[in-house]
Amino acid sequence: MKINKILNNNVVVVKEGHDEIIVIGPGIAFGKRKNDIINSDKIEKVFVMKDEKEYEKFTQIIDMLPEEHISLAEEIITHAEKQLRTKLNEHIHVGLTDHLSFAIERVSQGFELRNKLLHEIKVLYDAEFNIGLWALELVSKKTGITLPEDEAAHIALHLHTAKMNTSTMSETLNTTVIINELIKRIEEKLSVKLAESSISYQRLITHLNFALKRVIKGEAFEDIDEEMYKLVRERHADAYKMAVELAQFLYEKEGMTLPNSEIVYLTLHIQRIQRN
Repeated sequence: MKINKILNNNVVVVKEGHDEIIVIGPGIAFGKRKNDIINSDKIEKVFVMKDEKEYEKFTQIIDMLPEEHISLAEEIITHAEKQLRTKLNEHIHVGLTDHLSFAIERVSQGFELRNKLLHEIKVLYDAEFNIGLWALELVSKKTGITLPEDEAAHIALHLHTAKMNTSTMSETLNTTVIINELIKRIEEKLSVKLAESSISYQRLITHLNFALKRVIKGEAFEDIDEEMYKLVRERHADAYKMAVELAQFLYEKEGMTLPNSEIVYLTLHIQRIQRN
C-alpha cells in the first residue's frame, strides 16, 4: 500500500481505483511522505468511505480533534463491530468521533451531561448500551475522565443507527422520543412511575418500538378477531379509552395511524400496569 495522503500521524489515505481507503494505525505516518510504502505491521484498521461528504467531514474531524479522541472512537467502533457481529455504516466514523470528543471536552470543563431517553434506550438497544458502558470504562482508563451513564445511551444510539445502515440518527431518535412521550402520558394518567427493570415496562417499550417501526415502514399489521376486539374494549374500558387517546395523540402529532389490533395490544399493556 502506498500513501496517497497523510491526515495525521496515525491516519493515512490510500488510493485504489476510484476508492480512497482510510488506513489507521499508531505512528503509521511517522517519518513518511506521499507515495511511501505503509508498514503493514502498523495497520490496525482499514475502511472505505464512499460517501464524498462523509469523507470530507472525516478529514475535517482529523484536523480539528485530538488524536487521542479519534483513537478512542475507532477502538470503540472496532469493539462494537465484534460484539454486534456486523460492519457498521461508514458514517459512524464521523458521528461517533465528533460526539465523543465533544462529550469528553464538556465533562472536562465541568458541564453535566444528561440524556432524557436513558431508560428507553437501555431497554430498546440493550446490546449497544452495554457497548456504551464498555466505552465509558475505556475513556476513563485512557483519559482519566469519567463520563456519566447518560453518555453510554448517546453512544448506543450512534451504534444502533450505524448497525441499521441508515445515514442519520433522526428516525432512531424520533422513535425513541415518541416512545418516551407515550410512556410519560401513561405514567401521568395512571399516577405511577414505571420501573425500568419491571417486565411490564420492558414489554411495553419493546412493543411500542416494533409497532412504530412498522407504521414508519408502512408494513401491514395482523388483523384482530372482532369478538376479541369487543371483549377487550368492554372488559378493560378505562385502559381502552387511554389506548385510544394515545393513538389519537400519535395521529395528531406524528401523523401515525395505529390499527385496532395495536390499540387492543396497547390496552392490554396498560391494563397490566394498572393491575400491578
